[in-house]
Amino acid sequence: MRENIVAGNWKMNNDLAETQELLGQLKLQMVKEPEATVMVAPSFTNLYPTFQALKGTPVIVAAQNMHESKNGAYTGEVSADMLKSVGVSTVILGHSERRAYFNETGELLSKKVKTAIENDMKVIFCFGEELEDRKNDRHFDLVEKQLKEGLFDLPQSSWKNIILAYEPVWAIGTGETASPEQAQEMHKHIRTLLHKNVGKEVAENTSILYGGSVKPANAKEIFAKEDVDGGLIGGASLNAVDFIAIVNSF
Repeated sequence: MRENIVAGNWKMNNDLAETQELLGQLKLQMVKEPEATVMVAPSFTNLYPTFQALKGTPVIVAAQNMHESKNGAYTGEVSADMLKSVGVSTVILGHSERRAYFNETGELLSKKVKTAIENDMKVIFCFGEELEDRKNDRHFDLVEKQLKEGLFDLPQSSWKNIILAYEPVWAIGTGETASPEQAQEMHKHIRTLLHKNVGKEVAENTSILYGGSVKPANAKEIFAKEDVDGGLIGGASLNAVDFIAIVNSF
C-alpha cells in the first residue's frame, strides 16, 4: 500500500535560531498521529539540531543533497556516512534547482541514487519539466527521460527505498500551480511508466509526490487525486501553520 507523504524542503533558509523557532512551532502544531508521513529537510548545518529537536515526534529529517562518493577530496560535500552519523537516512536528490544551478545530470544522479541505496537510505527523487517543455508538448517525454536516466536501471528490490517527486519547474516559487487535473495526468503517466519499465508491484506501491506551489488552499484538492500521494513543499513549509494545514489535508 502506498504511503502518503508530506515533505518540507527548507532550501537555503533559516539559521540555527530560526530553525529552532520553526521546529518549536511545528511541534506545537503537529497532531500526535498525522494521516501522512511528515518530513523536513533543513540545511546541512541544521540537520543534527533538527534531528535532536524532533526526537519523540513522528517527523523524519531529510537532507537536501548528498555526494555520490564514500569519502575523499571533495571540498564542501557531504557523504551518506556523514548523514547517517547524525541520524539522517533520507535524502532529496535531483531537485530542479540542483539540476539547473549545479549542472547535475542524469548520469550523476544515477550514481547518487545508487550510493544512497547501498547505504540503506531513502531517496526522494525529483524530476519535472520547464515551461517551454510543456508548451511544446515535450513534458511526458522529458519526464520519461529523467526517470530512465536516474532510476530505471535499478533492480526491483531497490524501489522500496524510492519516493518520487514530480515538480513542474514552471510552478516552483512562481505562484503558478499545475491544476489538480494536470497533476493527476502526469502522475498517472509516471505510474504507467513504472509499470512498463519496472513492474506492476513497484508501480502500485511507489509514492509519487507533487511539488509546485502547494498551499493550504489547494493541497486537499491536489492530494485527493488518485495517483497523487502527497507533496514536496517549498515556501509553505517555512510557515508552521501552513505546513501543518497541508499535512492535515489528507
